Amino acid sequence: MGSGQVTDWQGKHVTVAGLGVSGVPAAKALHGLGAKVTVVNDGDDARAREQAAELEALGVTVRLGDGDTLPDSTELIVTAPGWKPDKPLFAAADAAGVPVWGDVELAWRLRKPGAADWLAVTGTNGKTTTVQMLASILEAAGLRTAGVGNIGVSLLDAVLGDEEYDVLAVELSSYQLHWAPSLRAHSAAVLNLAPDHLDWHGSMEAYAKDKGRIYEGNRVACVYNTADKATEDLVREADVEEGCRAIGFTLGTPGPSQLGVVEGLLVDRAFVENRQKNAQELAEVADVKPAAPHNVANALAAAALARAYGVPANAVRDGLRNFTPDAHRIAHVADVDGVAYVDDSKATNTHATQASLAAYDSVVWIAGGLAKGATFDELVAGAAGRLRGAVLIGRDRALIREALARHAPEVPVVDLERTDTGAMLQAVQEARRLARPGDTVLLAPACASMDMFANYNKRGDAFAQAVRELGA
Repeated sequence: MGSGQVTDWQGKHVTVAGLGVSGVPAAKALHGLGAKVTVVNDGDDARAREQAAELEALGVTVRLGDGDTLPDSTELIVTAPGWKPDKPLFAAADAAGVPVWGDVELAWRLRKPGAADWLAVTGTNGKTTTVQMLASILEAAGLRTAGVGNIGVSLLDAVLGDEEYDVLAVELSSYQLHWAPSLRAHSAAVLNLAPDHLDWHGSMEAYAKDKGRIYEGNRVACVYNTADKATEDLVREADVEEGCRAIGFTLGTPGPSQLGVVEGLLVDRAFVENRQKNAQELAEVADVKPAAPHNVANALAAAALARAYGVPANAVRDGLRNFTPDAHRIAHVADVDGVAYVDDSKATNTHATQASLAAYDSVVWIAGGLAKGATFDELVAGAAGRLRGAVLIGRDRALIREALARHAPEVPVVDLERTDTGAMLQAVQEARRLARPGDTVLLAPACASMDMFANYNKRGDAFAQAVRELGA
């Protein structure tokens, strides 16, 4: 079961590691192809038992509460992306010479002849938005497409379903790339690189290396961020097909082989005749919603991938105009007494929060939650001049408070201990007290939400509800 297509799955013993969002479709797909499937799962809770019952009804074997032991006669493991590489199951597989694929690798191997090209996107922040923008641009060009991967349609469903696509916009996490050795995209982008998931990868170097796998074997374009040298370094290191080009995107004036911004316009100097002299206008910055700097960068990356696929300029403009961002991504909730209230609950790490804070001149910042090993000195030092005040919530808020004391000692800070459902309302009320007309009260927590909320969506909903109560 080396590289290349596996055409005959009949009777192959495949172990699927993990139930969940990717494991269940993988188990069903492999069972449907005639494989003998065993699913192993660490957890044994009500949800897992429900999923297990569904699979067992089909004839799949499920082992709950033991994800570490390699089932006898396993010929291949297909793992959920979140399973850490240092798990005993994978050590046992390595010792037995059993290959490990992720759900993305499986989908890549199961493509039908003449299947849709993949335009792939990764990065610490902005992946989902960029993939959705890209899908919107491809649709505007009249192509049959979908945003797949971590979002929307599952990759396996897209590859195995009856719907025929011309091209897929594929969001890939560092986890998924780690387990996808034979993936070869038409073109790919790494949006940015900042420390994240280091507990999983073990080091920043390992994290970057997994992100860089997205460029391996690219045919047309490797898209990188000129403001983030690490992304360009990954392009340099990648083994690509002859003739594949490095294409930069910048919020400044683009050089040849780059996309960038000139006088309020998104322009292309990469996919034009005579790029030394010519530039093609693609869209106005105002066509990007919201037009915060980091979101304009997302739009340029999406445009670069679409142009690499041969999409005309007017489709870039129409696609960006048609695109509506997901909730909780720098979403304007309301203006109350001349103060704007913005929900960026999706800013769950310092890199995303840095981009969010940079979009506003004077901010009352609501932050805190689970830090996931992050440090906040660089973030606070960079944003100190924009901060009118800060309201801190959540378990690891002391880390942010200490960074504020070091780098922005003059900024007033409200430290809220309470973690009950009324905590967000109090946070918003305290922020209102600190804000002046023209300010923005920004929920950009720089932390995960699970200490107080089920997820970042629920945290953002609580913020929006609290703002509505102020307005009332």
